[in-house]
Amino acid sequence: MKKITLLFLLMSITISAQTDLKIYDIINDISADNIKADIKTLTEFGTRNTFSDTISTTRGIGAARRWIKAEFDKISSNCNNCINTFYQKDFVSKKGNRRVPHDAWVVNVVAVQKGTKYPNKYIIMSGDIDSRASDTMDFTTDAPGANDNASGMAGTIEAARVLSKYQFESSIIYVGLSGEEQGLFGGAGLAKYAKEKGWDIIGVLNNDMIGNIKGVDGVIDNRSFRIFSEPVPANETDNQRKMRRFYGGEVDGISRQLARYIHKSVKTYMPEMNPMMIYRLDRFGRGGHHRPFNDLGFAGIRIMEAHENYTQQHQDIRTENGIAYGDTFEHVNFDYAKKLTAVNAITMANLAWAPASPKEVAIGGIVEAAVKLKWSKVDGAKGYKIYWRDTTSPTWDHSRYVETTEFTLGEIVIDNFFFGVAAVGENGHESVVVFPNEIMR
Repeated sequence: MKKITLLFLLMSITISAQTDLKIYDIINDISADNIKADIKTLTEFGTRNTFSDTISTTRGIGAARRWIKAEFDKISSNCNNCINTFYQKDFVSKKGNRRVPHDAWVVNVVAVQKGTKYPNKYIIMSGDIDSRASDTMDFTTDAPGANDNASGMAGTIEAARVLSKYQFESSIIYVGLSGEEQGLFGGAGLAKYAKEKGWDIIGVLNNDMIGNIKGVDGVIDNRSFRIFSEPVPANETDNQRKMRRFYGGEVDGISRQLARYIHKSVKTYMPEMNPMMIYRLDRFGRGGHHRPFNDLGFAGIRIMEAHENYTQQHQDIRTENGIAYGDTFEHVNFDYAKKLTAVNAITMANLAWAPASPKEVAIGGIVEAAVKLKWSKVDGAKGYKIYWRDTTSPTWDHSRYVETTEFTLGEIVIDNFFFGVAAVGENGHESVVVFPNEIMR
């Protein structure tokens, strides 16, 4: 009997630990050398300030964005034109904007790899094109921006190189955003564009500084990274806010679920890494290019290094009191940037191979010793996973696979846990978990 029980347990562990070998191939294909070369090229444009030269072929943001587009076009030519690249732009005026030195077009470089089954569903990876000196209004001084944010931009290009070798059911967008340092203009422009075009965005992975391992606090760490996510959508309704007081969900918004998805993907496929889920929109009092998407109700998070070095951010290149200031090439750790690029790539692959999340998830079980769940059917789903966790746990720790669209979890008290449902495809890939959005009486 003991042998049978042990065999059953081993089989259960094996089944629950099944993975997609293609994900490991994606991790292995990410190249630190490619990322290094791309960061080097980006730093050699002198400055990439959003308001710098747009005519020169060798200096300024104009030359940088044309080079980025050419790289995306080159990748597309190697995958039988599987990627469509274009510029998306918005005009920004000096009037009323204290960080804008003159009127200009803020131009993003967008590369779209269309999905085979759900072409209007998008997972987006972004990096920032622009850099800055100590004075954000100074658009002529050299500002190489090696880590902030050539690292994120180079990672985005490298992810496109690797993922373009595969076909996905949902679409993937790789984008270089401009105007981040002056007020998140590029992200705001693309988010508005996405809303107008009716894009169904699964999530936005904003990569801003993914190449530094030595913090100003003296800590050196090449395994930890942060995932910033807001708790609930900024555009939630008053009714949703009131309902939360009675039914929970203070830390279960769509961006937080995306953060948990990344955490799970990393722990499954890159267990040597330490993903830190940070429960706030961004760093204290600061912002990133996922925020404009959050403002319009899209799920979006920020991925970045765990230990920043402020002597290498937003600094003119100089030496003072023996400290070398400036965001220069030699400070970037390319193997670490490779790891965080892989984090993005496997997350996007998992999501783009998965079915959509259930739109409606209803829950009931008040004053009962059972939890009732019912959810909308998802096209392409073979089954569903019901997840639950302690109310103080940051991650979904328990699950039950079912092949129906309603289920009752017996002998579980609804008051003691939080619950959610994800769709599972024929290939085993899962959607993002959906927290209940309806109540069953």
